[in-house]
Amino acid sequence: MAATLYRPATAPIADTPVEGLVCLELEDGSAYQGYSFGAPKSIAGELVFQTGMVGYPESVTDPSYRGQILVITFPLVGNYGVPSRETIDDLLKDLPAHFESNQIHIAGLVTASYAGEDFSHFLATSSLGTWLKEQGIPAMYGVDTRALTKRIREKGSMLGRMLLQKEGFTVEAPSLGVPGDWKPHFETIEWVNPNEKNLVAEVSIKEPKLYKPDDSVALKHPSGRNLRILCLDVGMKYNQLRCFIKRGVEVLVCPWDYDFSQEEYDGLFISNGPGDPQVMDTTVKHISAALAKNNTPIFGICLGHQLLARAAGAKTIKLKFGNRGHNIPCTSMVTGKCHITSQNHGYAVDATTLPTGWQELFINANDGSNEGIMHVDRPHFSVQFHPESTPGPRDTEFLFDVFIQTVAKCTADSSLLQKGVEFPGGTTEENERLHPRVDVKKVLVLGSGGLSIGQAGEFDYSGSQAIKALKEEGIYTVLINPNIATIQTSKGLADKVYFLPVNAEFVRKVIKYEQPDAIYCTFGGQTALSVGIQLKDEFEALGVKVLGTPIDTIITTEDRELFARSMESIGEKCAKSASASSVEEALNAVKDIGYPVIVRAAYALGGLGSGFANNEAELVDLCNKALAASPQVLVERSMKGWKEIEYEVVRDAQDNCITVCNMENFDPLGIHTGDSIVVAPSQTLSDEDYNMLRTTAVNVIRHLGVVGECNIQYALNPFSKEYCIIEVNARLSRSSALASKATGYPLAFIAAKLGLGIPLKEIKNTVTKVTCACFEPSLDYVVVKMPRWDLKKFTRVSTQLGSSMKSVGEVMSIGRTFEEAIQKAIRAIDFHNLGFSESKGALMSVDDELQTPSDQRLFAIANAMHAGYTVDRIWELTKIDKWFLSKLKGLSNFAKDMSKFTANDIVGRPDLLLRAKQLGFCDRQLANFWDSNELAVRRMRLEAGITPFVKQIDTVAAEFPAFTNYLYLTYNASEHDVSFDDRGVMVLGSGVYRIGSSVEFDWCSVRAIRTLRESGFKTIMVNYNPETVSTDYDEADKLYFENINLETVLDIYQMEDATGVLGAMGGQTPNNIALPLLRAGVRVLGTSPEMIDTAENRYKFSRMLDRIGVDQPTWKELTSFEEAKAFCQKVSYPVLVRPSYVLSGAAMNTVYSEADLESYLQQAADVSPEHPVVITKYIENAKEIEMDAVAKDGKVVGHFISEHVENAGVHSGDATLILPPQDLEQATIQRIEEATRKIGAALNVTGPFNIQFIAKDNDIKVIECNVRASRSFPFVSKVMGVDLIEMATKAIMGLPFEEYPAVDRPAGGVGVKVPQFSFSRLSGADPVLGVEMASTGEVASFGVDKYEAYLKALMSTGFKVPKKNILLSIGSYKDKKEMLPSVAKLSQMGYKLFATAGTADFLQEHDIPVQFLEVLAHGDDQKSEYSLTQHLANNMIDLYINLPSNNRYRRPANYISKGYQTRRMAVDYQIPLVTNVKNAKILVEAIARYRDMEIGERDYQTSHTPLQLSGQLNFTLQDSLSRPHSFKKAHVLSVEQYTRADLHLLFTVAEEMRLSVQRGAVLDILKGRMLATLFYEPSTRTSASFEAAMKRLGGEVISIATQHSSVQKGETLQDTLRTLACYADAIVLRHPDENCVEVAKKYSPVPVLNAGNGSREHPTQAFLDLFTVREELGTVQGLTFTFVGDLRYGRPVHSLVYLLRHYMGVKVQLVSPKGLELPADVRQQLVKAGQLLCESETLTPEILGKTDVLYCTRVQKERFTSEAEYEKVKGSYRIDNQTLKHTKSKMAIMHPLPRNEEVAEEVDFDQRAAYFRQMRYGLYCRMALLALVMSG
Repeated sequence: MAATLYRPATAPIADTPVEGLVCLELEDGSAYQGYSFGAPKSIAGELVFQTGMVGYPESVTDPSYRGQILVITFPLVGNYGVPSRETIDDLLKDLPAHFESNQIHIAGLVTASYAGEDFSHFLATSSLGTWLKEQGIPAMYGVDTRALTKRIREKGSMLGRMLLQKEGFTVEAPSLGVPGDWKPHFETIEWVNPNEKNLVAEVSIKEPKLYKPDDSVALKHPSGRNLRILCLDVGMKYNQLRCFIKRGVEVLVCPWDYDFSQEEYDGLFISNGPGDPQVMDTTVKHISAALAKNNTPIFGICLGHQLLARAAGAKTIKLKFGNRGHNIPCTSMVTGKCHITSQNHGYAVDATTLPTGWQELFINANDGSNEGIMHVDRPHFSVQFHPESTPGPRDTEFLFDVFIQTVAKCTADSSLLQKGVEFPGGTTEENERLHPRVDVKKVLVLGSGGLSIGQAGEFDYSGSQAIKALKEEGIYTVLINPNIATIQTSKGLADKVYFLPVNAEFVRKVIKYEQPDAIYCTFGGQTALSVGIQLKDEFEALGVKVLGTPIDTIITTEDRELFARSMESIGEKCAKSASASSVEEALNAVKDIGYPVIVRAAYALGGLGSGFANNEAELVDLCNKALAASPQVLVERSMKGWKEIEYEVVRDAQDNCITVCNMENFDPLGIHTGDSIVVAPSQTLSDEDYNMLRTTAVNVIRHLGVVGECNIQYALNPFSKEYCIIEVNARLSRSSALASKATGYPLAFIAAKLGLGIPLKEIKNTVTKVTCACFEPSLDYVVVKMPRWDLKKFTRVSTQLGSSMKSVGEVMSIGRTFEEAIQKAIRAIDFHNLGFSESKGALMSVDDELQTPSDQRLFAIANAMHAGYTVDRIWELTKIDKWFLSKLKGLSNFAKDMSKFTANDIVGRPDLLLRAKQLGFCDRQLANFWDSNELAVRRMRLEAGITPFVKQIDTVAAEFPAFTNYLYLTYNASEHDVSFDDRGVMVLGSGVYRIGSSVEFDWCSVRAIRTLRESGFKTIMVNYNPETVSTDYDEADKLYFENINLETVLDIYQMEDATGVLGAMGGQTPNNIALPLLRAGVRVLGTSPEMIDTAENRYKFSRMLDRIGVDQPTWKELTSFEEAKAFCQKVSYPVLVRPSYVLSGAAMNTVYSEADLESYLQQAADVSPEHPVVITKYIENAKEIEMDAVAKDGKVVGHFISEHVENAGVHSGDATLILPPQDLEQATIQRIEEATRKIGAALNVTGPFNIQFIAKDNDIKVIECNVRASRSFPFVSKVMGVDLIEMATKAIMGLPFEEYPAVDRPAGGVGVKVPQFSFSRLSGADPVLGVEMASTGEVASFGVDKYEAYLKALMSTGFKVPKKNILLSIGSYKDKKEMLPSVAKLSQMGYKLFATAGTADFLQEHDIPVQFLEVLAHGDDQKSEYSLTQHLANNMIDLYINLPSNNRYRRPANYISKGYQTRRMAVDYQIPLVTNVKNAKILVEAIARYRDMEIGERDYQTSHTPLQLSGQLNFTLQDSLSRPHSFKKAHVLSVEQYTRADLHLLFTVAEEMRLSVQRGAVLDILKGRMLATLFYEPSTRTSASFEAAMKRLGGEVISIATQHSSVQKGETLQDTLRTLACYADAIVLRHPDENCVEVAKKYSPVPVLNAGNGSREHPTQAFLDLFTVREELGTVQGLTFTFVGDLRYGRPVHSLVYLLRHYMGVKVQLVSPKGLELPADVRQQLVKAGQLLCESETLTPEILGKTDVLYCTRVQKERFTSEAEYEKVKGSYRIDNQTLKHTKSKMAIMHPLPRNEEVAEEVDFDQRAAYFRQMRYGLYCRMALLALVMSG
């Protein structure tokens, strides 16, 4: 086998020269090249790997590594530098404080990447490289350490040598390494096997030395002297010494071969050390003598343990690759407990050889190997692991106490020398008896309800996991969760699902109805916790046991005062704080604490009602709001600017405790963790920091008694070791979902099992399948989580980030470097982001943005760096750790450098392209730097062989083989972890949750995957959202945690050789790339992306609706204010206005008058041809109706109709839906069904689609059509009991399914879906409904009628039914009248009514008693009994019905109406608010009918069957072809024959032709007809396309080659035509003579189609050109055409120019060389039509900038009289990427083809290049033309 050679796997450090290459050669011949960062020399040794994520200063100074080349699996090394070598240890007096010995012991160091000089830590005095050089130790980075680890794991420890690049050899591109025969370039040295040497002799102390403790702690011997431990130093780590001295004993350290038999000591300790214990005979002999004497207790660690075992008579063995890491679980054979240990050894004791009297003390919970031994009746014991840690967890340090206590006891009572050691913690039997398994048969799980800010999709994930775990244990599960869009409420998970409010009242009812044995309150976020706390005292009486963490623990963690006291009791500190239940108490508390303070409401999720106060006024304001939401507020010291660190902690009932993941916030404390960028694992904590916080976490969780999973957050002072505990969440949280996805450790699944009393060590790690769940994952990658805000959806919202969460979703990205991960994350947040680079967005001033963070902060950092700010300056403003900032600065600098190159430069510099990809730059971003396009960069990259590698997430950093399908892509690697032989179906997920695209699309994705798997397909899921079930690794056969964009999807598709891509289930994210994917050659499953484009392009969709006879509201795209005004007058107000470019954030809007229109359009920047505005007639008082359907090949096979409660004008995502519809007339339903069938057929839909209709007086119009699954699919599927997605998936895959299956739902039941809003989170946002969506989630419930279902659903969103006082404020007279009966009903029901002025007058006129309230001026407002604000503030109002009059929807942001002020107050004071008249009416009716609701069969679902609908109408061509038209049996000789109506007919038929081609149908329209083609000039395209068109229509073709025909004998054209007419029904003619058309017209008895008459015309080409423009850009109107090249002889140009007269607003630019200008008569037409914009001989950036269609022509050699004339002009205009840099992002490049040099090949990869698509459109056009001319 040829030896493998790997080039460097990562980019060299930014902005520093490469110090030379190193080649790491292994015994098996493989070689890894990387960059040197240590001493410049070559070495050899044994290669070992270590999986710890921190602690490199401790590891490299550990004498056990002597002679070994250390590979660190965690890829980022050197981040926190190296502390001072001079600092002396307080305890050890003359030894260094921060290290494990006084020198580096490893032979060499190998890492994946290295931080260089950009380290960051308050203790660091130099970089790691500097220290390695000081000590003469070589090191290299740039190695794929994961690949290397796998090699060592598979082949065992092997020898290696690090060979330095020879001096004098230069390497052109270091990042490409030295290819081929590398050996001559590198030094060479002999192999060295360190295990053959006596390594101990090299590291042991040379003379005995005594270390004494401080007198104040010294332990005494009965004789009065200090207790003394004799330590045999066989390679001792200093921390072992520290552990003894700190505990008050003195230690005599002796050399390895010292005969200590004459020394006086009280206990013998044998240290750790390097090498093979077999070579240590002298030491073993001395230990044997001590064992025989048994004068003192003996304790050994690591090598000391192996030597003790050999001295006792046992044997040792060499392990395959050893155990080196900080996460190895060891089970005590005494207590049964499992401890997480730090290890570093390559040999082990063979337990089968232990002599009598010895037994195993610890065993490895993963592989069962021995980890410790003890004597049965003597005080001798030893352990294989390192209880002194450093680096690693400190969980077993208690063994030092055990040893010292044993020593002290034995000195007092020598008889104890005949007894074994006693260990704390009871026996295994006792522990199992004390914590038995919980025996339950039926468990109730509480869900979290609708998605809201702070409580989103993560609880669908955690709840689903919990239910999976309970089912695995055979437990019947009942779930209460009204969130109908989630997976957990689907069939196949819980046995029973109740769609009811998760509140105390309904949970109590369900418990009584179901009688479960137990309940889980920890998987439903804050909602479920709060219910648990409310019902805590009732559970016992209800016969229900609380599983997992006890409710009292939850109360302690929720009540900040109790929590602070609890922490104090174990010596841990929280931030200085006080609680207050009134504003006065808060003001007193702050005197002691001092400003600035943070104010938080107790019992609130996601920091609701919290904020920072810098002074008294701010404090009073915050307290008022917080006390409205909660009975208690907490005022605490603000530590803004400290680091925020989180740990996820797991504990079982037997007190085994682990931390699964630690995370560091990129943003310092002060921004809610849900709004922070979070990095896992932490990057800037040293081993000491990391384990200090880890130990605290374990102590706190044990003290609190958590069972299951929880999260602890810290604030850490970046300049000291001071820290505070911020909070503990004793439940699964957003961070737990992130941690599960970041590590691959399924926290929720395991937490659910732990709640049943199952211990951790008995649960398998589902990823490796060989290790147990009691371990701490080690990562060999870095994860970045980034929040997504959607603040621009709201009016008047504050964009500042603080302690209250505002983000609506989050993304997670995985990379092998921080740069790679953060760039991926930035792109994942939004389709438009390319990565970390300056953005031109409208930001506030950079300094303000950096100091007061908003959702734009990261872009502000990029802009600041681009503008030249230093890392230090940005750090001063942001307090973001300099390590992160330095990494970003590197990206900024690299981007600046790249902008100096062009694409052509890069062709010769693959090293730069590779570096860019390793730094995480995407192809689109690079195309921007190099003035190229994405696909051209992609092609360049593929040609250079630069493609990503696929890596697994396996929880163990490759230490054990993993069966995981959890994957990510990276360029920082050398090999793939997986093979690609599945050919699976790729399903694209929903991407980030945002307003308008949320968990419902995750439901669709997961249902699609499950259907595919059940049908036997292999599946590949692509998604990047950590909150989802689809990114759970057991859902698909392969999970790629990756971005959904063109580049990544193509990479995965090509590597996997996937069967196809299914994008219809993930909402808009996959739809955005459907067309580019298709054009890049991907098999897109389901409806053709071209049809998706037809539905999404408003021009094409509009034309299609006209064609099939379906109505739509009148609309128009306008380019000036005058036009807009005129249009609005014509259709009459109100209208709906959507600007294409928005500054103020106000996107769509309803406008009621001309004055409104004017002020609104001023906000929407300029209205111009570049920024047109679309205005649609807004139909008032109309119903909106939702149609969800599935079709196959254009035939509808299943559909459901639901109706909106609100009138049209409220966004469908914010509307209340009723299913089945209650108020629709049969006629309306039939019309909707018919329109749906027509649209399905016209778009040839296969799969899911959704149409929104508007209905008024039975008249229906289409608002929009989404050719994909929609938001309402889960709702209709679950209400009707028919899974539409399952059906759609089967239709797409061509699997059998039942059309319109039977509906499965309770008779007469109604489902109502209600939106969940999060206005309380968005300070300042106006809580009114409009055409822009504002809700963050949804819930649904069932009832006998719509009223009962509505009330239950509304209560599910947290709505409280009013008890007493209702406030009314109704704007318009129409609404007042409509509400009158409802208000009267409220009065009759006994409610006390309050109202504002106008409303109060109106009600009093109608004899309804009401008290008047008003918003008073500020001074009078405090006291008056008429003060509306006081009533709101003092919680005197139970319900506020505020119906604004319609022109108030969006005023300029500075205008604050009283209505807005009081609506906002209601939200801030948590008062139920209704702002829509239809909602108000249904609510009043519901309250009147259902004061008390019982639960019953219709509230729950147990399982599901598939779905049902009505017949299909086949829309045919017959109509178009049979009616009279000007093509029928007529010549097609000149474009001058045709009108706009003729073109419209031709294109309509062409679209039908396209459908039939896509369906693969063979038409028989021209069956039995014959077409002759007669070409006197060469032609490929025209002749072939006519031939293909004819055959696809069922006809035949005779083609006459004129060079072999009678023409050669002198036959005239007229004779040839007459002859052919005898055989054919039509003739296609191309002839060099312009007058040939006259001959044809005169002599041919059958129609002749002109395929070019000399240089005059080419009508059929002009038709297909126009059709192309319509398909590519939607419309021809208003476009600017630029014709380039030979315009004199370019016949397609002449025809096209003539046809453009039919279109409004078209402008033409002419660019041609002298002598080839447009003929005068053709030019005259342009001038006459007012279409000529400019003429030029050069193609300037200005001309390009205005161009919508760039039409290039070939400068034709055959048209010139001499060669010289031709040569002069042939290369004048070349279109390449350089040219295209000046063009619009949406335009089309066309060319009639063939081409020579006019369009460079690189342009073919640009999405705008339409010339090959032009050929395909040509086929459809020519089919249409032939059908029109020849049929009938």
